[in-house]
Amino acid sequence: MIDAKRFKDELCALLDHLYEKEGTNIEATAQAFKECIEKDGVIHVFGSGHSVGLGIDIKDRLGALVPIHIMEMTDFVTKGGVSVEEFMDKKNIFERKPGVASKLYELYDIKPQDVFVVISNSGINGIVIDIADLAKKNGHKVVIITSMKHTLAEEPRHPSGKKLYEFGDIVIDNCGPHGDALLETDGVEKVCSVSSICNNCIAQSLAVRTTELLKEDGYELPVLNGDSEHDEALKKKYEGRA
Repeated sequence: MIDAKRFKDELCALLDHLYEKEGTNIEATAQAFKECIEKDGVIHVFGSGHSVGLGIDIKDRLGALVPIHIMEMTDFVTKGGVSVEEFMDKKNIFERKPGVASKLYELYDIKPQDVFVVISNSGINGIVIDIADLAKKNGHKVVIITSMKHTLAEEPRHPSGKKLYEFGDIVIDNCGPHGDALLETDGVEKVCSVSSICNNCIAQSLAVRTTELLKEDGYELPVLNGDSEHDEALKKKYEGRA
């Protein structure tokens, strides 16, 4: 039998495991964020599919850090000259294509001190790997968030033969199961995908620890606080970048 409490119990156990296993990597990432922000840098977040939710969860809301920039897949179409037909082609899935990420990367005002966070549960598709590779080659610190159980169980799709985690200066394992669904059923299927929950817990943990570190350094927090004058000034500071 599957009920809500069983999901809650197993999810809480998974999150406890995540924080115990990945605490050091979360701390290292928060330190990288702090250093980036203190140098007037921006944190660029990229993920395709459900993975984009990590960036959305920590941006443009009360209490959110302002210097977060979400690299939108739809920018390929709206700004990058990719046709809707090519972008939506179900037979040649766009996010799996190698060699197109530079079109997205070049759309943005990226500075040397910026940090990249690249998220993919499987870590095998072309675009996420190419974005991480480009960022690394351009001297940026790269943080990868992935499911190590999932990625290690899959064959690589990228021409390099590599997977996303191999491009990370810091790798955070979201500790999700292979296939993402958490709960066994009486049949062969599993239910209750958890990568979005795990990723958002990681994101909010990074946000709170980054603000703590900035505060310890006496740096004015670039956080939305609901005061319109304060918030508009912050948005103006990062206009065109975040």
